[in-house]
Amino acid sequence: MHQEDDAPDIGQITSVNGSHATARLGEGAMKLGAGSARLTIGRLVAMRTHHSRVVGVIAKLTAVQRPDMTGVNLIADIDLLGEIRRRGEPDAFFQRGVTDYPTIGDQLAEIGAEELKLIHRISRGDTIEVGRLQLDDSIPAYINFDEMLHKHFAILGTTGVGKSTSVSLILNEILNKHTNLRIFLIDPHNEYGNCFGEQAKVMSPKNLRLPYWLFNFEEIVDVFFRGRPGVEEETEILSELIPAAKAQFAANRRDRLLMRKLAGGHTADTPVPYRISDLVALIKERMGKLENRSSWTKYQRIVTRIETLGQDSRYSFMFDNLLVDDIMTDVISELLRLPPEGQPITVMQLAGFPAEVVDSVVSVLCRMAFDFGTWSDGAAPILVACEEAHRYVPADRRLGFGPTRKALSRIAKEGRKYGVYLAAVTQRPAELDPTILSQCSTVFAMRMSNDRDQAIVRSAIPDAGSSLLDFLPSLGTAEAIAFGEGVALPTRFHFSDVPKEQIPRSRAGERDQEFESVGDVDMGFISAVVDRWREATTTIPRPRLSVVDGETVSAESEWTTTHYAPDPADFR
Repeated sequence: MHQEDDAPDIGQITSVNGSHATARLGEGAMKLGAGSARLTIGRLVAMRTHHSRVVGVIAKLTAVQRPDMTGVNLIADIDLLGEIRRRGEPDAFFQRGVTDYPTIGDQLAEIGAEELKLIHRISRGDTIEVGRLQLDDSIPAYINFDEMLHKHFAILGTTGVGKSTSVSLILNEILNKHTNLRIFLIDPHNEYGNCFGEQAKVMSPKNLRLPYWLFNFEEIVDVFFRGRPGVEEETEILSELIPAAKAQFAANRRDRLLMRKLAGGHTADTPVPYRISDLVALIKERMGKLENRSSWTKYQRIVTRIETLGQDSRYSFMFDNLLVDDIMTDVISELLRLPPEGQPITVMQLAGFPAEVVDSVVSVLCRMAFDFGTWSDGAAPILVACEEAHRYVPADRRLGFGPTRKALSRIAKEGRKYGVYLAAVTQRPAELDPTILSQCSTVFAMRMSNDRDQAIVRSAIPDAGSSLLDFLPSLGTAEAIAFGEGVALPTRFHFSDVPKEQIPRSRAGERDQEFESVGDVDMGFISAVVDRWREATTTIPRPRLSVVDGETVSAESEWTTTHYAPDPADFR
């Protein structure tokens, strides 16, 4: 006897088309099962055909009055998902799509636990376990690691639904695979610093080395103008003199290797060192040759902008004396964890950077990740995980910073060819460039109550089981619906519990707890806070990059020196 005869019939097919079917349920259908297993919307059912069991999900239940007024007929609208082939045999398997459609009169049956396991089984590629099925919490929810990673993925959900914790869970599972993959996590709120233990290299303005000369022309202009649009006549001057400063630096250093690299010519975008002092000197030299002194103003404004940056301690990660030498190889090695040295993930904490240059910093980092993948022919695969992706690639092209949008868009569109993959995380899908979401082949959709967000997600989901998106406003905390190439079929599941030490925590929240132990706030404490406040926006007494006289770098300095930032513990 075939196993397919074991499950009781619960209804009969009354209509069918290419993607949907309608069934009239038997009187006892609604009494089957107990608790969460009872027949209702979201449950999987099977339609018996001659050669397979067609699997569908109940999208709608309706009670229709019978013509003879003796009661009601229960009608189920069913979305077709796929079919189980060779059921009852050792090589039985589930496949998406339907080749053997049900017809009028075919029987409808329940899906048992063994069939649920078969349907959600991923037979090819490595998998990671992320939780438990909502249909049966005894069955693990698996994700196809290769499909999810190599074709990009997105995690979407409103604030407070456990999105950040889910990011931590997935990235930790990826790290546990012990592949040669590196992860670069953009952390806008400094939440993830402790989530990955000793496997993470946590970067912040305190220990980051990101020389200004690694910025391309658009990015350095954004820095010079503090996030505001550049003045055209000033940017034209910079576009001419930055390449000249690069050539002058190479000539002064008599760096044969660097000169050979530049022999074919270079532009303001070429990532080679130059001195800010040389740039300022060239600007002043150009200014001194002007006969009309009224034209000096634009040159003087540029000098003032550059000197102001050189005096601002918040920009020390860019304009430190020690960053003038050609350390590009060291910077790439440190940022992209090559070699990983036991720390395959970089957590880039952005909360401490000047707000006006965060976009430029993100642009440089993402562009470097893509360019390294391109010029290394994908030899060192890397996953760029971007929290709050809608901030950097907004749907409205009038917003955001163009180079940042371009850098992330290139990763989304072309990155997989070069081993550069994207994980886009956002609480506002409607504000994210649709191009980014369309490039993510696996989507984890958590609770969303905003109609625009739901509409965007729905438009990005081609699966026949998209009716599951109707559950988005009512999903529980840490619950998600997974769609796309990384799952066998659209799956509603609950993320696994995450160890306490892996739960993301905002630095702001931690500082609040630290300040609670300070005790009574007196004038001395307030004075210490004011000093710390001022320290973040003024110059500090340490060797800095000379922007006027071109002084040489002190031989006693080391680029590994970290910059002082007061800590709440200092106030106790």
